Amino acid sequence: MKRIGIDVGGTNTDAVLLDGDKVLAAVKLPTTADVMQGVVQAIGKVMADETATATPVDAVMIGTTHFTNAVVERARLERVGAIRIALPAGASLPAMIDWPADLRNEVDALSFMVEGGHEYDGRELVPLDTVAVREAAMKIRDAGITAIGITALFSPLTDACEHEAAEIVRSVIPEARITLSSTLGRIGLLERENVTLLNAALQNLGQYTIDAFGAALRQAGIHAPFYLTQNDGTVVLAEVAAANPVYSFASGPTNSMRGAASLTGLSEAMVVDVGGTTSDIGCLVGGFPREANNVVAVGGVRTLFRMPDLLPLALGGGTIIDPETRTIGPRSVGYRITEKALVFGGDTLTTTDIAVAAGLADIGDRDRVRHLDQAFVSDMLARIARMVEDGIDRMKTSSEGVKLIAVGGGAFLIPEKIKGISEVVKVEHAGVANALGAAMAQVSGEVDQVFSEMSRDEALAEAERLARDRAVAAGAKAESVNVIDTEDIPIAYLPGGARRVRVRVVGDIAAFS
Repeated sequence: MKRIGIDVGGTNTDAVLLDGDKVLAAVKLPTTADVMQGVVQAIGKVMADETATATPVDAVMIGTTHFTNAVVERARLERVGAIRIALPAGASLPAMIDWPADLRNEVDALSFMVEGGHEYDGRELVPLDTVAVREAAMKIRDAGITAIGITALFSPLTDACEHEAAEIVRSVIPEARITLSSTLGRIGLLERENVTLLNAALQNLGQYTIDAFGAALRQAGIHAPFYLTQNDGTVVLAEVAAANPVYSFASGPTNSMRGAASLTGLSEAMVVDVGGTTSDIGCLVGGFPREANNVVAVGGVRTLFRMPDLLPLALGGGTIIDPETRTIGPRSVGYRITEKALVFGGDTLTTTDIAVAAGLADIGDRDRVRHLDQAFVSDMLARIARMVEDGIDRMKTSSEGVKLIAVGGGAFLIPEKIKGISEVVKVEHAGVANALGAAMAQVSGEVDQVFSEMSRDEALAEAERLARDRAVAAGAKAESVNVIDTEDIPIAYLPGGARRVRVRVVGDIAAFS
């Protein structure tokens, strides 16, 4: 089973070629302005060895920051139509009310509120106003909008209103790309609507990105199926990912965490992924990233859906240091480190320069940083250590010492001794753990919804069935699917023995069968 893992970051593009669990080749290249050409170059590098091309590649897994960057940069977003089915209960706060003004203006949603939705106990609030939905669809069509997000009150309990509204919209706009909030978010109307509209605004970019990656792979001579990595450390078929780009928002750090687990064999540990611009601290639980159970802001937008629990730090290999104030970050030279850093003949002091001066890394020309005072270098290393210690302390859930796996191209910045950490683990190929994690990823399926009018065992069984079906639809081999996480919480204020059930499954990629 030969496969390629690729992670496209803001600073570097990493790629690995695996045969089973064996790493045949690994490369780290600066991310190019033309991202797709950089992917072609990375594939060419890992496939350069003649022994690597003896057998064809079975699959390619790609992690990308395209979708997160589009939100953060307020660029390449499509105008959306927003239909909220919540009247008369949900009229006080309009759609996107809590979005940053510049992002709200960029998406420029055409919003409608119609009667319908359900109560917290699953009862119908009022009948769906199908006439209002049709009128909204016609106005959206006349505005030339094809990206539509539909959100109904308490749709995680029952999604009937959303599906009925979607059918009406499709009858008016056959080419519409529709996102239903019940497929993405959790209970919490505004947060669920937010992620729905973000997803709708990104679907066109999602399809463009998938097409571009496909063309890049064909240019590199690869004709295997390809997958995109997701927020939970798993992968999904590219075409499925194009319809749900929000599930790839945090795929880079989660790839690194899965790679860290694979490289070390540890399933319970903390991980710090040090990139060129930032570091992400997270926790492995059962070999997968710990999931956030609270609101996560993406580009200033509050969301509540499947996201890893991560703490970002403005610390990376390209982080700029002010020698006068001794301030570290938050600015970074990013992918221009080979031009700007002192060790490469540049004029900007970076954390990499400090590491080279201290003998922690062998990068560039060490003679270019010999002029740095050793007391200054030691002080900078101590400040970096405090940044890392503070971040770890914020993410730990116990006072007990835990192992910390340091990965990423800037892992040399992580000190060997850290308060609260029993052991700092650094391993071979840690610099390309993100690409390795992508290549080793499995396919997942998840259900997180409320079931009522059935026993606990029936609810768990139904949730597991739905999760398995979703995993298979995403590209998993049916007989390999296993449950890795189950959680159920009785909801006392709902009738009918209602309970929230969350089931997550993973399975091997069907293409390998």
